[in-house]
Order: sequence, then structure tokens, then C-alpha cells
Amino acid sequence: MFVAHRKPGELVDEAEREGYPRSFCSWIKGIYSVVRTEGFRRMVGVTQGDCSNTHALIETLADEGVEVITFAYPFDRDRRALRGELERFLERLGVSWNDAEEWKGRLDVFREKALAVDEGNMEAGGLQATEVNQLLLSTSDMMAGDMEGFGRVLDDVIESKILPAGEGRREHKEIRLGIAGVPFIFNDLLEWLEERRGVRVVYLEIPRQFAMPYGGEDLVEQYWHYTYPYGIFPRLEDIKLELGRRRLDGLIHYVQGFCYRQVEDIILRRHLKLPILTLEGDRPNPLDAKSILRLETFLEMLAG
Repeated sequence: MFVAHRKPGELVDEAEREGYPRSFCSWIKGIYSVVRTEGFRRMVGVTQGDCSNTHALIETLADEGVEVITFAYPFDRDRRALRGELERFLERLGVSWNDAEEWKGRLDVFREKALAVDEGNMEAGGLQATEVNQLLLSTSDMMAGDMEGFGRVLDDVIESKILPAGEGRREHKEIRLGIAGVPFIFNDLLEWLEERRGVRVVYLEIPRQFAMPYGGEDLVEQYWHYTYPYGIFPRLEDIKLELGRRRLDGLIHYVQGFCYRQVEDIILRRHLKLPILTLEGDRPNPLDAKSILRLETFLEMLAG
């Protein structure tokens, strides 16, 4: 609702008019304005495992009468602590563990289809990365809660757009890229890479994680395998596996302005043995001239 807004920059501006500083994550500012303008009266705030700035978001919205339900991923990834947090969360929502497990099974069907789209496109193509990115991201809210509609979209994509293995391949050598890091705020990054420069983006780290690629037999295992909330090292294991499996030539590490996760770039570069471009974004705008220049130089080096 923020990034797909007709003028997402205005949502950031609105938060700044309310007092949020310019030197603050634009994702938080955009979410703050969406909650207010859409009239949400209840929200979930992740107090550990996402973003420390979320604490300020929770406080400002709670002060405006929004009911906030908190959830904290255990930093040490302890299964018992995670189960306890899930139980507390379910109790606050007024549902049983069995109810939640039943819903997990229903939602996993859509996750598996979205992951099938990602896998098929990795090998044979047929889709633009923008479409794959949107479908993977949509597993976080099942296309704004329209599960049946989401299922029909996924079925249509699998039947009509995912090419059989061996079809649709280009004859010339193509650059295969991955994008790691928090969801990028640039609204034309994938289009610029694929449509204007002809590269293939075949790995989208965090959107893929939103689709829960490692599933698990129950909620604890599913959320234990979900890498995003537990720091860089669980993510590194997943990234290393996918670098080889997807035959990547290079990796773009997207970092958000004013985000502590920028520091994780140090560890990524220590552990990953392939060319990496660190790309920083701030507001929901098209790529700026400096970013385009850095991307062009990176692609020329890979094509070298």
C-alpha cells in the first residue's frame, strides 16, 4: 500500500510533516502514513528481528489510538523461545494453536505455487523479474487477503508464462544477477536491469524468504527456518546455497538509507566469493543518476 501508492513520496513527506526526521528510514515513514490515511486501528509491531526504528513507529501510532500487538523473534533463534512467543501472539489474537496450524497448511499451498514460479523462471525464464518479485512479496499478505484471487493468478502464471525447461533461452551469454538485502525502495530497479540492460535477475533473497522456502512441519519450524529476522549468518547460509544453484555472475546488495543493516555489508563481502555491488536507496523514487552510473559500471565489469 506504500510502494504501490500513486505518489508514495507524498506519504514520506506527510510523516516528516508530523515530525519524523529526514534522517530516518523511509519505509517506516511510509508505513506510518499508510496506517493513518487508511484508518487502521490495529496493527502488529515486530519489536525484535526486523528494525529498531519500528519501536518509534509503534509508540507514535499507539499514542494516536492504534492498538499494537507486538511480536519478537528471539535473537538467539531458540526454538523454545520462538514457540513461547508464537503462543503468546496467538493468545492475544484469540485463536488456538490448532487453528493456526490449519491455516498454515492452507497458506502453504499458495507459498509453494509462488516458489514454483520462482524456480521455473530461474531455469527457463518467461517472466519479468518484476512479476516474480511481486508474486513472492504477495505471499506476505496473500494479495491483500484475497487468497482465492491470488491462487488464480499463480495458476495462470504457472500454466501460461513459465516456459518448459530448455525453451526461451537466449543464444548469447547473459548476465545472471541476484539481489540480496531488505526490499529495495527504488520503483524501477528491476525494469532498468532487465528491460534496458538485458540482464536476468534470477535471485531475490528477501522476497523469496517471504514465501517461506523451507516450510517446516509446524509453525515453529517454519518461522525458525525463515532467515530474515535472525541476523546475517542464517541469511548467509541461504545466500551461499542459492549463489551456486542459480549460477550467479554477480550480486547486488541493496541497503536502505539510515538502516543498521548496512553494516551487514561488511560480513557479506568477507564471506561471498563473487562480485558484489552495494546499492543504497532512500526514498521511493526511480533510480538516480549516481545509482545508474554505478550499476552500469558494475555490469560492464561483469561483461568484461
